[in-house]
Amino acid sequence: MEITNNEETQQFEVSVDGGTGFLRYRVDNGSILLLYVEVPHQSQGRGVAAELSRMALEFAKQRGLKVVPVCSYVAAYVRRHPEYLVG
Repeated sequence: MEITNNEETQQFEVSVDGGTGFLRYRVDNGSILLLYVEVPHQSQGRGVAAELSRMALEFAKQRGLKVVPVCSYVAAYVRRHPEYLVG
């Protein structure tokens, strides 16, 4: 799965069956707000949202950004992977 960071639109993107999956974010004052994740219906249940979340959290970790998981899916992912709360 090849995920790219489209900094212009502030989202991580991946081409999947049915279109494009993405995780929208906003960087603000040393924090990254992970706003919402969307995956086309045909690709749901295949780990796409998890990979988008992981990529966004790795991005935050590499840049020392505080993670603010606004999206309920990302919040649940972070609860399962608490190492991403450090930042």
